[in-house]
Amino acid sequence: MSASDDDLPLAGVRVIDLTRLLPGPFATLHLRRLGADVLKIEAPGTGDEARWMLRSVQDVAQGRPSLFFRWLHEGKRLHRIDLTQPAGRFELLDLVRQADVLVEGFRPGVMDKLGVGWSVLRDVNPRLVMASISGYGQTGPFARKAGHDLNYIGYAGVLDQIATREGQLAIPNFQIGDLLGGTQAAVSGILAALLAAQRTGRGRHVDVSMTHAVFEHNLLARLAVSATGRTPLPGRDLLTGGVPCYNVYRTSDDRWMAVGALELKFWRKTCEVLGHPEWGDRHWSLGQEIGGEDAMALREAVAAVFATRSQAQWTAAFEAADCCVSPVLRMDEAMRHPLFMQSQ
Repeated sequence: MSASDDDLPLAGVRVIDLTRLLPGPFATLHLRRLGADVLKIEAPGTGDEARWMLRSVQDVAQGRPSLFFRWLHEGKRLHRIDLTQPAGRFELLDLVRQADVLVEGFRPGVMDKLGVGWSVLRDVNPRLVMASISGYGQTGPFARKAGHDLNYIGYAGVLDQIATREGQLAIPNFQIGDLLGGTQAAVSGILAALLAAQRTGRGRHVDVSMTHAVFEHNLLARLAVSATGRTPLPGRDLLTGGVPCYNVYRTSDDRWMAVGALELKFWRKTCEVLGHPEWGDRHWSLGQEIGGEDAMALREAVAAVFATRSQAQWTAAFEAADCCVSPVLRMDEAMRHPLFMQSQ
């Protein structure tokens, strides 16, 4: 650990990482970046499946694990333990005695079966924070059911909302269940439990259900159902394309611009840049029906204007206008953008 790490908020916190693939390892990477000392434990043999996922020809030639694995475990210490053997269990318990946090991502019941479940770990170290990340939580009818990100967001009512106006679902290349429901929920739960352990001397078991966390954060759709009794229709609601001021528009070079001019002042400025200030009063806050005839007609008119110039031209046109209009970047462009250059 470098000298600068001593100033990080989790400096001195010791974390044992028993997780694999994406949600847990990314959570412990966040903890590592906050200053924690993370010990990544893998089983003998092939270890974490992430070692072999997305492995390039260059990785194979150089005998190294995939970039996926290397990114997720940057700065962590790597160790192998066979938890199916008594010696492995004893070694883990010795490590737990000196640890602050243990994160695991087995199916519910596996840690108990291995003889290192929460009741055992708590007796060894009463201050320990243990986080268990699973698809559906440690208890309940789905506790031992298999699943992946697509299943979690499907159950949580999120995938249904990621659709075109015609109802065609889109599979996002952003793992909402894994990263929001798993990684971020685990980090926030661990930090809260660490604070409680500091204050009370008592650790606790943080139960992270990726599906339940995503469901909880699917706020606006749940709000709509509670208020109106119906599920929002993609493309027809305020934030899904039902108003021209909050939409995406194709440019002449088949790229896209994102218009987030939700507030009236931003929409009026947007209309000025588009060369149609008269559209400024056709806004949902002034009575325009969301998803209604005028909103849909104006959306088509705005689309026709955006189609007359390239993305670069529109980006330049809106550069000086503070009205929440931006280009939709590809990932390679985002990685080169000044906004993110200092964070890489």
